[in-house]
Amino acid sequence: MPAFAPCDAGLRDNLDAANFCSATGREAGKPYDVVIVGGGAAGIGAAVPLLHAGVEDVLVIDRHGVGASFDRWPQQMRFITPSFPTNSIGMLDLNAVAIGTSPAFSLQLEHPTGRQYAAYLRSVAEIFKIPLRTGIDVRSLRRHGDRWLLQTDAGLIETKFVIWAAGEFQYPRLTSFPGSNHCVHSALIASWDQVASDEVLIIGGYESGLDAAIHLARLGKRVTVLDRGEPWEVDSSDPSVTASPYTLERLRAAEVRERVTLLGGVDVFEVCRNRPGYRVQLVDGRDLVTKARPIMATGFTGSLKLVADHFARRTDGFPLLTDRDESTIADGLFLAGPMVRHDEHIFCFIYKFRQRFAVVAKAIAERLELPAEQLEMYRMWGMYLDDLSCCGEECVC
Repeated sequence: MPAFAPCDAGLRDNLDAANFCSATGREAGKPYDVVIVGGGAAGIGAAVPLLHAGVEDVLVIDRHGVGASFDRWPQQMRFITPSFPTNSIGMLDLNAVAIGTSPAFSLQLEHPTGRQYAAYLRSVAEIFKIPLRTGIDVRSLRRHGDRWLLQTDAGLIETKFVIWAAGEFQYPRLTSFPGSNHCVHSALIASWDQVASDEVLIIGGYESGLDAAIHLARLGKRVTVLDRGEPWEVDSSDPSVTASPYTLERLRAAEVRERVTLLGGVDVFEVCRNRPGYRVQLVDGRDLVTKARPIMATGFTGSLKLVADHFARRTDGFPLLTDRDESTIADGLFLAGPMVRHDEHIFCFIYKFRQRFAVVAKAIAERLELPAEQLEMYRMWGMYLDDLSCCGEECVC
């Protein structure tokens, strides 16, 4: 999705709306009830409770296809959260986005790859008959009267409500420090087999960086991981701030442990080209030299930057939301996915942010004057979290 350009108004809006409607067979000027931007875990997952609540006039759009971000994961990357089919005892597979589904059951895998999970999402879309339009690139979003206007490369889409669920992975953070252009982001590496050097330096030691280090070590390479913190040592039960058990277990394997060096408490000042290699200057004055381009595992800027003007910001930079995940300054614009934050609660994993899908669905259904009783069943499946006071206890086991 490109940077947003100003949206044309007036006659062009009417023409574009007619073009889009003629392509879809929809009556020109008739707004959708809900348009969901993004066909990933958040977008597909948010559509299902809307349909359960009786909101039938829904459209999910994506510039590539359902699960496109997962299709772009490095080939060897797998889910750190385990999948297990536990529906029969009233618990939902941690990686499921819809009640009655389980990636573990359909894929017969505990830790699916990105491509495998994308296949699961496509099956969910098919099973629930989610209205989809793929290959549609959103160029601008603006409020006009009582509706939202999405300018796309296929024409104008009008809707009463927007759920922004465009995700993060396709928007890697590429400018974390001076000289970032001399590095390659981990999200842009299709397979770790492509890394030719026997010695690799990774900047960033959370899940993406550690996962890269593990796979590279298994390929026989020596790996050094730098991080300003030490996420592999954080004493917390919240995987949003510490490495997962799946990752820590793999780090302890002998073939990995003897080839991976973890350096915490260091911050990169600059990366310079130092033929025939690269020099990584640290804030504390030390230099590290590597022959291969350093790999950045420095996270993602996320798609929210494309609609940042429609959200107020918290002090930590994340979007400020109502208790129903709606923008506090833009009526009818909701957020779904890993950027959702409430107080100290971080909803960055699927099993976390899926708990808010039904909250958003109920808010929209009520404003469309539709009964939302069907959504109460989401509570028993752990997919309707509207009381955040229950989330503050830290496990000390």
